[in-house]
Amino acid sequence: MLKRSTRWAERTFVAEGTELVRTGIDAGCVPEAVFVASEGAATPLVAAVLSAAGEMGARVFTLGPGVMAKVADTVTPQPLLATFAMTDTGPEPLDGGSLVLVLADVRDPGNAGTLLRTAEAAGADAVVFCGGSVDAYNPKTVRSSAWSIFLVPLVVMDTVEGALDALGSRGYRRVGAVVRQGEDYLSFDWRQPSAIVVGNEAAGLSPDLDLDANVAIPMAGRAESLNVGVAGALLCFEAVRQRREDAG
Repeated sequence: MLKRSTRWAERTFVAEGTELVRTGIDAGCVPEAVFVASEGAATPLVAAVLSAAGEMGARVFTLGPGVMAKVADTVTPQPLLATFAMTDTGPEPLDGGSLVLVLADVRDPGNAGTLLRTAEAAGADAVVFCGGSVDAYNPKTVRSSAWSIFLVPLVVMDTVEGALDALGSRGYRRVGAVVRQGEDYLSFDWRQPSAIVVGNEAAGLSPDLDLDANVAIPMAGRAESLNVGVAGALLCFEAVRQRREDAG
C-alpha cells in the first residue's frame, strides 16, 4: 500500500497494526484515515483505537471480509491500519543535541527500523536518513521500528556529505563505525556531542567521508563484521553508559 513515489508525493505513510496505530495517536499524530477489518472491529483494543482516532477527526473506514489481506503489506495482516502524515522535519532537531544516529546508505528496511528503535531507546536527539539509505517510511522499516518512527525525531537529507556538514557546523563530532583501524569504542570518549555514522551493510562507510574519528568494535570470533543494527546499538548504549557514569 502506497509505493515510495506515492508516499513522498503525498507525504503519507502506512502504519499497520493496532499497537502501531495506537502509538502514533498517543504521540499526537492524527491519522489521515483508518481502515479496520470488519472481523476485528469489535475487539476491545481495536475499538479503543478507533474511538480515539474518531475523536481526533480521523476518517474511519470498515473493510469487508478478506479485503485487508489484499491491501496490507504483511503476510498475516493486522485488523487495523492507518495512514499518517510523514513525521520528518528539517534539521532543527539537530540543534543543541548531544547524540545523533546517522544512517549512510543503510539499505535493509529491517536494519533501518532496528536502528530507529535503538536510537529512541537510547534517548538520541535525532536519527538522520541520508544518501542511498532505504526509505524511512518503507512499511517494513516502520514495523521494525517498533513504533519508534513516531517517537524519535527524524531528519531526511539527500546526501551523506550534506548531513555531515550540517552536523559539523552544529558542533557534533562525527564518528564513523568501521570494522578495522578505528579506536576501540569502549575507550572512546562519548561525553561530548557525537553523531554516530553507520554505513552500508556490505560496503561500510566510504573512506572519502569527512569524519572526525572512527571507532571499531573488537571481535573475538571469526565473523567479518557485526550486523549494522547490532553495531549501532552497541555504540549508542556505550555513549549512554559513559554519560550516565559521568553524571554520577
